Amino acid sequence: MMQHLLTLFELSPNDLNRILDVSNELKKRLAVGDRPPILERRMLALLFEKPSLRTRVSFETGMVQLGGASLFLGDDVGWGKRESARDFTQVLGEFVDLVVCRAKSHDRAEQLASFNAVPVINGLTDLCHPCQALADVLTIQESLGTLTGKHLVFVGDGNNVAQSLALICAMLDMPFTLACPNGYEMDADWLSQVAKAYPKAKIETVRDPMTAVKTADAIYTDVWTSMGQEAESAIRKEAFANYQVNEKLMGAALSHTRVLHCLPAIRGQEITDDVIDSGQSDVIRQAGNRMHAQKGLMVWLLNRPWIDKNVA
Repeated sequence: MMQHLLTLFELSPNDLNRILDVSNELKKRLAVGDRPPILERRMLALLFEKPSLRTRVSFETGMVQLGGASLFLGDDVGWGKRESARDFTQVLGEFVDLVVCRAKSHDRAEQLASFNAVPVINGLTDLCHPCQALADVLTIQESLGTLTGKHLVFVGDGNNVAQSLALICAMLDMPFTLACPNGYEMDADWLSQVAKAYPKAKIETVRDPMTAVKTADAIYTDVWTSMGQEAESAIRKEAFANYQVNEKLMGAALSHTRVLHCLPAIRGQEITDDVIDSGQSDVIRQAGNRMHAQKGLMVWLLNRPWIDKNVA
């Protein structure tokens, strides 16, 4: 059955773990030069309303490594402008096998999926960033082993990245803590959906980052001002002044604690050079894992029989 991936709610915990297994398998194969053409003759469309480095390059490169091809569609194609969204979407589905959208609003991604006869992957919306979360837990798994019980602490804004992390941690039985100033919490409706789907989830919001990181297995941060919030930059900089991931904060954490950032980073603001470049930082490998996690996802969406035959 054709399936979209817009939030991660579409997956069961078993589905999620299977995708991680495939991602790990493909990464190991690539390391020894094995690139099985699992998605040979498949076409991926990248439909982006927002600028991107990691999302675009990781999907394009990943699809090529899987034997397929991709094309990038920017503003010039007139998504929802020159013709109805229904016509645009249904015609696009006649040409390609998979669509990744990077949309200004989550409603746009949902609309795209509702009219599409091929799978749609959310490459980022204002609500969530599921592909980033997949890469994040893949990275934590590589560094720390079994994910169950690993405590992830997000220091910063309760944004789309934080919301996807809260959900994926609930799915994997990982405690999740958001340390943020008052007024910058995660969306209440989103958290209600997570709690309904995963009643045993351990999700909390606190104000003091120093206390939060004491039991953290991984500390995560992101920019204080996301795309589209530039007018709030000065206010946010003041609000998050005490939420920098720096040497002092790391001193309160455990010796094995890993550091994550989805990038791009504003060095010296939400994270300091000495932390992001430290031996505890997994940030660059985390970025590289975008490709590996998304390869696993694309194979799971388009060629599950290959998984059943080749992944234990």
